Amino acid sequence: MRKLYVQIYLTCVGILLLFLLLATAGWLTRPVGPRGNALDIVSVVIGEHLFPRHVPDEMNQEHLEHLTVHWPIDWALHDEDGRRIAAVGEELPEPDTRRRQSGWVGLTSARHALALRLPDGRWSVMRLRGAPSPLAHVTFMLGLFAIAIAIGSFPVVRRITGRLERLQRRVDELGAGNLDVRVKVEGRDEVADLAVSFNSAAERIQTLVGSQARLLAAVSHELRSPLARLRVAAELATKERPDLRDRLSGEIDELDGLIEELLLASRLEARSEIEQRDEIDLLALAAEEASRIGLEAGGESVVLTGEARLLRRAVRNLVENARRHGGEGVIEVSVRREDDAAVLTVADEGPGVPAEERERIFEPFARLRGEDTPGVGLGLALVASIAKQHGGAVSCREAERGGAVFEIELPVGRAEAQLRQSASESRA
Repeated sequence: MRKLYVQIYLTCVGILLLFLLLATAGWLTRPVGPRGNALDIVSVVIGEHLFPRHVPDEMNQEHLEHLTVHWPIDWALHDEDGRRIAAVGEELPEPDTRRRQSGWVGLTSARHALALRLPDGRWSVMRLRGAPSPLAHVTFMLGLFAIAIAIGSFPVVRRITGRLERLQRRVDELGAGNLDVRVKVEGRDEVADLAVSFNSAAERIQTLVGSQARLLAAVSHELRSPLARLRVAAELATKERPDLRDRLSGEIDELDGLIEELLLASRLEARSEIEQRDEIDLLALAAEEASRIGLEAGGESVVLTGEARLLRRAVRNLVENARRHGGEGVIEVSVRREDDAAVLTVADEGPGVPAEERERIFEPFARLRGEDTPGVGLGLALVASIAKQHGGAVSCREAERGGAVFEIELPVGRAEAQLRQSASESRA
């Protein structure tokens, strides 16, 4: 049972049912009151004024018949041993002569009655015709009370837990990267205070993340100008030193690539979803990127919807990563379809990635321990961000022949279905 409002509501109903059972049990097992209560007073009046001790049984019978002409009562008179002396109306339960005080008899059946112990030890048993059982009456009233509480408590319980559910959905949206999400403050209780605290925290997080992204973008952009001047100066200063010129050019290219990755990372952090949707043949895109370093891509053509520029960058980063770490081994690039997803695979024959590092390498600036290859650790982090913004994911596993296998799984969406429908209509 996962819904909080159902748990709270069923708890209230369960408490009411328990109260009903305990009240019923208390009614059935209640002790008889002390001498002098209302029943004993009535028994004295009946014993001394209606049925005196010295009156013969025949006169008691006539007296009962006379009384019940005006009163709709079933009435019976018993002696100390329980023998019936006189009776009028329907049969009544026998009194329990072991008891010393008045009380109800036959409560558990439809033939309940009130047994009054007269002062001289006799018993007067009576019942109002058509009257419900006291137990049934109490049970009915308690049942109405329980139903009223159950009906009245449901809107209150649902309102409280409904606000908690809406808050939980907003927390999920915030965790998914939507920093603009806020919660409507309802009421003045603890849940409302929680909503206010959430809105304040979300506002602070959005401000901090926005400031960080703007700072990163500004710094990266400002670095472009001195980097361009440095490139020109290096060309002029090393005309007679080709080796030094090539070395400086390589360092500048690496720095330029770092700045480009920082700019892209800051743009991805500043948004929660892709900005444009193109119909992309993932196999064709992978083949273009693989051909840049002399590779070929195989598999099946899968069309999906996404931002072509970002997906191209993700494929390029995976291919470059395989070339950088794969050594002289074979690099395989392939595309396949699995259910409603397109899977891009890039496999190399390098040293591979240790199992404990396969999640960490997708974090920004993460590098394998002891790694001395070029790069600062942003390439795979960008791949993970691009895949996430397209509703997919990236993973790393060990290849069967050694090395690492990187896979991007992306949802296909409606693009491929539309293309297949168009192709079938053309053939028709």
